[in-house]
Amino acid sequence: MTRRGGLSESQPARPHYHGHRERLRERFVTGGSAALQDYELLELVLFRILPRRDTKPIAKAMLERFGSFSEALGAPPHLLEEIDGLGPTAIADLKVILAAAQRIGRDAIQDRPILSSWSEVVDYCKAQMAYETKEQFRILFLDKKNRLIADEVQQTGTVDHTPVYPREVIRRSLELSATALILVHNHPSGDPAPSSADITMTRQILDIAKPLGISVHDHIIIGRSGHASLRGMKLI
Repeated sequence: MTRRGGLSESQPARPHYHGHRERLRERFVTGGSAALQDYELLELVLFRILPRRDTKPIAKAMLERFGSFSEALGAPPHLLEEIDGLGPTAIADLKVILAAAQRIGRDAIQDRPILSSWSEVVDYCKAQMAYETKEQFRILFLDKKNRLIADEVQQTGTVDHTPVYPREVIRRSLELSATALILVHNHPSGDPAPSSADITMTRQILDIAKPLGISVHDHIIIGRSGHASLRGMKLI
C-alpha cells in the first residue's frame, strides 16, 4: 500500500536535519568557510563523524563549553566526553582532524627560511600548543639558513610550570648541528605574559649558546588570548 506521492507507509520519514545539512554544504561550497559561523563549520565536521545524529545541538554545546572552534577541537578527550553525543570514536575522529590541521601548519614552515614567514611560525605554534592543559616547552631547531631542522617538545610540566634545563637544550642543539633556536612554551592559563622565571631561563640559554655560535632568535609564549615575544618586548 502506498500513500499519495508513491511513498510506502513503512518507509521511514526523512530526518528533519537532512535538508539543513544540504543547505549548509551548499553555503560552504558557494562562499567558503567565511560564509559560516563557528558552530556551522563545526556542524560540517561532525556530519561525517555522526551521520545519524542532529549535530547542530552538539556543535553549539561544544562552543558553549569551550569557547571557540579551535578550543573545541583542542579540548582534552575527558572534557569532550562530557558533551552529550560525543563518544570515544567521535572524539578520536576529531583528534585526527586536529592532527591534520597541525600537520598542514608544520608543512607551511618546512624547508622555508623561518624568519621570512614569522606569522606562519606563530600560527603554527598556536595550533600546536594554545589549547594544551599542561605547560610544554618546545624548541624549533634551525640550520644556518634558518630552515627548520626539527621541532621537538623538550619537557612537559604541570598547569603552571615546566622544568627547563639550559645545558640539555644546548646539548640537543649540538646533536642536531643547529645554529639557531626558537624557544616556545605555552601558558595554559591563557595569559601569555612572561614570568620572571621565563626571562631568567631564556637568558641562561642565551649565555650558554652564544659562545658556541648558536643564536636564540626568540622565546615565544603562547596563550589562548594571544602570544608574547621576549625579543619583541626587548627582554632578551
